[in-house]
Amino acid sequence: MGVLDKIGGSMLQGLLGNLSEVSVEDLQREYGAYLMDGEVLQIGFRLIRDVVLVTDKRIVFFDRQGATGQKTRVDSVNLNTIIHVSAETAGFGLDDCEITITYITSPYFRATGGVSLSERKFEFPKKYSIQPLYRQLQEIAYGNHEALNRL
Repeated sequence: MGVLDKIGGSMLQGLLGNLSEVSVEDLQREYGAYLMDGEVLQIGFRLIRDVVLVTDKRIVFFDRQGATGQKTRVDSVNLNTIIHVSAETAGFGLDDCEITITYITSPYFRATGGVSLSERKFEFPKKYSIQPLYRQLQEIAYGNHEALNRL
């Protein structure tokens, strides 16, 4: 596959709203300054200008804004807050694969008035195998669920 094929495929996936995997080395060079001391980058994805990194501690989102993309919003979800993961595999036609995480957003995991939750959905191209990422996130969610219920 030539460079133009790769660029064209990545652009098409981006226009479809799908994340494309990017090498850890490239992401480390470009976004390593945003990682905490000792944090290890495991996998990363790009959607045109936006980037999602999965480290050993959190999922980091880079949302490039404006016409030039100079302004960037950086947000993260700590892995220890993820309590549910769901996946949807691709169907026929232009369907894509999805992974949705549910995580705790309240500052205290066991608040007396309940906890606040939020969701994030990640869409991947049909050809991307979501099973390893789903399994990794589900293991984290299961461990978090077990730990929270032991409190």
